[in-house]
Amino acid sequence: MRPTGRMHIGNYFGALANWVRLQNELLPDASQEPAYQCFYFIADWHSLTSDYAETSGIAQNVIEIATDYLAGGLDPEKHPNCTIFQQSLVPEHAELHLLLSMVAPLGWLERVPTYKEALENIKDKDLHNYGFLGYPVLQCGDIVMYGEPGAPLWVPVGEDQVSHVEISREIVRSFNSYYGLEVDEDLFRKIENAKVLKRLRELSPQLKAVETPDPAEINQLVLTYKVLFKRHIAEVGLRNFREKVGQDGSFFRSVAVLEEPGVMLTKTPRIPGLDGRKMSKSYGNAITLSESDADIRAKTKVMMTDPARKRRTDPGNPDVCPVYDWHKLFSTRETLEWAAHGCRTAGIGCIECKAKMADHLIEWISPVRERRVELERHPARVLEVIDEGSKRARKVAQATMERVREAIFGWEKKRKEIAGAAGSAKA
Repeated sequence: MRPTGRMHIGNYFGALANWVRLQNELLPDASQEPAYQCFYFIADWHSLTSDYAETSGIAQNVIEIATDYLAGGLDPEKHPNCTIFQQSLVPEHAELHLLLSMVAPLGWLERVPTYKEALENIKDKDLHNYGFLGYPVLQCGDIVMYGEPGAPLWVPVGEDQVSHVEISREIVRSFNSYYGLEVDEDLFRKIENAKVLKRLRELSPQLKAVETPDPAEINQLVLTYKVLFKRHIAEVGLRNFREKVGQDGSFFRSVAVLEEPGVMLTKTPRIPGLDGRKMSKSYGNAITLSESDADIRAKTKVMMTDPARKRRTDPGNPDVCPVYDWHKLFSTRETLEWAAHGCRTAGIGCIECKAKMADHLIEWISPVRERRVELERHPARVLEVIDEGSKRARKVAQATMERVREAIFGWEKKRKEIAGAAGSAKA
């Protein structure tokens, strides 16, 4: 969650409610062990992608978001499988972002739906910068940092966020193709494999265009082919490549350096903003989790309703009314039926319908707000949660980056070679 202000009810139902459920879920056996190791972070670096010009509020907003996490039900003390941390306190995220950006084509980033949507809707900020365009790469690093090759890595999202995870999957496939793929040099060096190489060269114009050099330049030829094959596999995907080449794929061995994330589709009820658009702090159409009763009533009183209902005596359609969507979340079944019937028959007016919904919203939000007020009295405790969680997260991140660095640079392998050679020389 980006620290751009206090969380709103759309954030709660779109994300936080599911996070709490995952935190609490146990394995379906007698062990009573948690089903998931959960990492929930405050994305202060992400907030810079759109708010780089004014950063004075980020520190306070980090505390506000952490307070909302805790007030909304996340509890690292009670549930050690839940880690709350601050992105910038785990600098390995920046390093992984840098390395992933090397294998993320610009075209992938430019086609992300939310990128175009934000450019069209947010006019008061200049979003034409690499940070905003490249945020999916940073987001990919945020996700895969806490995965382990061979173990499922799930990202809980609603359907509108699936594209974000999909681009992360593509970036990971590309990364693994370059740094987790070994090409058997016998494919190029042994004459008996010439027919196999000839078939494989047909896969792309770049491979086909490689000219056979002088035998003395075979080492350069091998390097050229390796790069081109890795590039081709990064573009088409390893699975597609293996399906196409069949047994010829035996010359290519792959190891997953980073785990490809999977989508965990969660139930995210529709909760439009006060103006009918998607609820967003930047649109100014949200109700925060700390909103006062008076502000809730004032804001909901001017909520958008069925645009076709012009007069009090006109029947309306609750299925296209944002107020009715909110009734579904906060009101009792009895009130829900009252609102639907009254709207369709013009038995009630919109003002009356909004007031009733506001009553139920206030009833729902009061316990969350009370917990938040208590946490606000002890900001040092909130900071302690952030700091302790960030330390825990960094231990995992450091292990991931050791694996990533070795896959790219091979420093540990080189050190062992040098140490071995030095030992032999002494002997």
